[in-house]
Amino acid sequence: MKNKIALEEHFATPQTIGDSEEYFTADVWPERRRQLLDLNSERVDRMDACGIEYSILSLNAPAVQAIPEAAKAVDVARHANDALAEQVSAHPNRFGAFAALPMQDPDAAAAELNRAVTELGFKGALVNGFSQIGSLDNATYYDLPQYRPFWAEVERLGVPFYLHPRNPLNSQQLGYQGHPWLLGPAWAFSMETGLHALRLIGSGLFDAYPNLTVILGHLGELVATHLWRTSHWASPDGKNPMGVVTEQSFTDCFRRNFYVTTSGNFRTIAMRNAMEEIGSNRVLFSTDYPFETMEEAATWFDHAEIGENDRERIGRNNAAELFGIPS
Repeated sequence: MKNKIALEEHFATPQTIGDSEEYFTADVWPERRRQLLDLNSERVDRMDACGIEYSILSLNAPAVQAIPEAAKAVDVARHANDALAEQVSAHPNRFGAFAALPMQDPDAAAAELNRAVTELGFKGALVNGFSQIGSLDNATYYDLPQYRPFWAEVERLGVPFYLHPRNPLNSQQLGYQGHPWLLGPAWAFSMETGLHALRLIGSGLFDAYPNLTVILGHLGELVATHLWRTSHWASPDGKNPMGVVTEQSFTDCFRRNFYVTTSGNFRTIAMRNAMEEIGSNRVLFSTDYPFETMEEAATWFDHAEIGENDRERIGRNNAAELFGIPS
């Protein structure tokens, strides 16, 4: 398929590049480092070869979210957004941008999102999970009351919020000890991000702001595959809601307020499950480059056993409508 749109496509700045090194072996890292820092040569050539017309770029992880000092987080986010805006302006027909946000300071995050959308032309925000505030041992999630004004601004601006993974804190990794392979993309990323997404739903956030749109990568970070059971137990009329605040079922909220992307999860059965669970109009193509290769993502998607109308929706049309990308 030609003219695909991808929207979990990463870059790094010199300030944040080191955050990605741990996910690669020493022999692979130099190439991945080059690819994260490159925005206009190899990346564009690969997009052309893979039939990807347009990519929405976002900062690597955890980056801003792992900076305990709020003032420094503000500076790093602003610098990254300005650097990305400069690169996107050189290729406006090929690239869009998601803003990095200093969620350590909700008011500053709202202001930076406003600046990125209204002044820089960004398509929304991508945030790398919880933020560490004041201490490396702190994990602050965005269902907490102090973030309600931030979410009000997201809804007012009418842009999506992409909740991207990060590993749990060291203090929360007891079950991973002795099994480091479970961290990162193999398991911990999806567990952590799915947890965060469910906290957002259970807090009543989408009752207060029904027009919010949240995107999850990797075909739903395990939430989509476990949605019935979660909703069966934890929804307001479920078997044991135990403190759930939301007035709607988890299933209804997920279908109404969330999109999922194919980033880094190139499995047709999993994609079909997401299509059945939330509808093919809520699934979006992505690659997770350069943590995954564009070639593998595009080859799989172009030949996946789905209908051609669904392929066009997922590969381009859904994203074009969501982000206002012209033909």
